[in-house]
This record gives sequence, structure tokens and C-alpha cells, in this order.
Amino acid sequence: MAKFFSNCENCDGKPWSDFSTFLPNFEEIIFSSMDRTTERDSRFNDLEKMTVSEILRHINEEDQTVPLAVEKALPQIEALAKATAGKMKEGGRLFYIGAGTSGRLGVVDASECPPTFGVPFDMVVGIIAGGDGAIRKAVEFAEDDDRQAWEDLLAYDINEKDVLVGIAASGTTPYVIGGLNAANHHNLITGCIVCNSGSPVAATAKYPVEVITGPEFLTGSTRMKAGTAQKLVLNMLSTCVMIQLGKVKGNKMVDMQLSNHKLVDRGTKMVMAETGLNEENAATLLNKYGSVRKAVEAYKS
Repeated sequence: MAKFFSNCENCDGKPWSDFSTFLPNFEEIIFSSMDRTTERDSRFNDLEKMTVSEILRHINEEDQTVPLAVEKALPQIEALAKATAGKMKEGGRLFYIGAGTSGRLGVVDASECPPTFGVPFDMVVGIIAGGDGAIRKAVEFAEDDDRQAWEDLLAYDINEKDVLVGIAASGTTPYVIGGLNAANHHNLITGCIVCNSGSPVAATAKYPVEVITGPEFLTGSTRMKAGTAQKLVLNMLSTCVMIQLGKVKGNKMVDMQLSNHKLVDRGTKMVMAETGLNEENAATLLNKYGSVRKAVEAYKS
């Protein structure tokens, strides 16, 4: 049902909640059809009675299930990565939207792309409900506004060349659903990363990624296993896309920004390995050209 409304020809790009005027109890019908495993009770109880050792051991036990859940979603991640890389090879950008922990994870992944891969700061953009202030302090009810995401995206002149990925552990965040719906209406490629099956977010996205992590150690605290799963998928998505865009050579970050002494030292060693130069000459070459790729290309030309 959510899929029908998100893709209908006469919806005029309306956010999903607008359809509640046409269908009584719309939200209840949609939500009752999904399995909200992230909200189930923890397998553990009386946490306050546990020793520190017990708490840590049990959290670790739960965390070990996350990579296995991600593995099951590999075909979905592959489809999203291929679609994203295809658009970005044509000059498109990658946008993340989310609220709370999910939004923060998107901001983190986006902010790490320029220093890691040397891409422009606006090539991968993370947007969190409530604005940048919400990165540090929660903004009440920001995630409940199903129109605001598209308004936030318009500030970046988002268009059909771009890709939008919604991040929502629950898969029910109105901010994310509204943004994806509007993006679909404007012919963007849309994807998502969720941790419940059969969610409205996954139904709205053209390339859904569903990583079913199950109940949290602390009931409902999706900053834990669900957040870890989302971080793993974001790592995979952005790294895979950047490799496809030619931002990696061999296994090295040859376009990384040389923004501190550690990275300059790493870059110098890369140049030494590729050219056979000693450390002093490699450092001089790197300093002259400003990146490992340019330094090596200049040496070999």
C-alpha cells in the first residue's frame, strides 16, 4: 500500500502523510503491516543488576550479529551502489537525509569523503532533520515534519542528476519519507538504509537496503546495533562508489587531502613506493604537487 501511494501517477509529489485525508487511519494501516523488530524487548532483562563485565559481554554478543545481518543485504547494497556510481559518473551528487542517530551517521560519512577521497565538499552531502545544530543537540519533533527534507534539499539545488538516500532505523521517519517521495516525484534515484522489514521508507525508496538487526540490548535504543549496521552500509556504499569513480589506486587513497602531518607522512610513503624515490625527494615532490596521484603522475610523465 505504501508503495502504491509513493509511486502513484496523480500524487503530485505529496508527502506520504497527505494521503491520510483520503484513507482513514492511514498511518495505523501502514505501520501495522510491518515487523518493527527494532522495538521488540531486549533478550536481556534486569540490566541494572548486571556487573560491568556482564553488560559489556552481552553488548558484544549482540554486536557480533550485525555483520551477518549486513551480509544478507549485500544484493540490495550492490544495486544501490551501482545506481549511485552511475549517476555520479555523470556528474551527479549523493545526498543523505535522516534524523537523530541516522542523520548524524549520514553527516559523518559525507564529511569524511573530501579528506579521504579528495572530492569537493558538496559532492556528498549529509542533511539532518533540525539542521546542523541537531548534530550535537536533539531538535524536538524535527523528524516529524514530512515536508522539511525537500525544503532542506532545495537549498542545494538538488535535481534529477543526483541520488538521495534516506537513513532511518525504524523505517517510519516522516522527514525521510517525505523527502524520498518528493525526490521520486522529481525523477531522482532514491535509496534507503533501514533496520525493519516492510517499512514505509523502504517502500518509498527505489533502491531499499533493509538490514534487519533485531531487538537492541537496551530496548529500542537504535543507536546501538541498528546504528552500527547503518554505519557499516554507509562505509560500503561511499567507499565502493569512490572506487568506481577512480578515487583509489591499488588499495591507496591517492587523492586524500594532506591536512595533517600523519597524512603527509602516509602520502610520502605512497610516493616512495610508487617511484622508488627516497623520503626527502618524495616529500619534496608531494609538497610541490599537493596529492599522491599528481606527484606520481608528474614523476612518471
